[in-house]
Amino acid sequence: MHKVMVIARREMRSYFDSPTAYIVVVSFLLIAGWMFFSSLFLTGRADLRSFFAPSPFSPSMLLVIIVPAVTMRLIAEERKTGTIELLTTMPVTDTDVVLGKFLGAMGLLTVALGCTLVYAVCVSMLGDLDWGPVLSGYLGLYLFSASLVAIGLLCSTLTSNQIIAFIISFIVCAVLYFVYWLQFFLPESVASVVEYLSLSFHLDNLSRGVIDSRDVFYYLSLTGGALFVAVRSLASQHA
Repeated sequence: MHKVMVIARREMRSYFDSPTAYIVVVSFLLIAGWMFFSSLFLTGRADLRSFFAPSPFSPSMLLVIIVPAVTMRLIAEERKTGTIELLTTMPVTDTDVVLGKFLGAMGLLTVALGCTLVYAVCVSMLGDLDWGPVLSGYLGLYLFSASLVAIGLLCSTLTSNQIIAFIISFIVCAVLYFVYWLQFFLPESVASVVEYLSLSFHLDNLSRGVIDSRDVFYYLSLTGGALFVAVRSLASQHA
């Protein structure tokens, strides 16, 4: 675990030693804040439902764009510069590399999501805020982000071109995000399967303040599965 944390700290340092982290965090806060407060004043309710609930115009959709941009360099850049060979010859396993990269990217997103707590504080000043759905919503958004990061990391292991890694990751994440709304045009037998496979369906459940083990299991399974395939993909490149 020590090796994983060393790699994770290295990734976090690389983000904050460059403009990347500041651009990501500030951009997310400004755009997500504008999305949220513009809908908040229209609904007139003191809650964060519109912040967590998935829609084509929501912070979660913003993460579908931001996360592929954050993760595209994780392995692809290492492969392009040749440092991945140096990294894999050190006394670390492929699992250490993948988990370290994953935790490094999640550290950046944790900072970005943590900063949005100021929105909850502002809403609590405007009315009687129920913190139960807020905590559930943040859990959902964090698990949602972890799944996106795992998918982005997997896509980054498939190519040495960061742009291609971004495009593949964005397409996969966008399909899993928007497929939720296709259920309304599909037969009921197929719609239930499509609904369960969607990232948005499980996020929507958690954004309502209901923590269902099935939703948590879905995100953990998707994250774990993507990381497992990423380890296998990385291992195959220097087998």
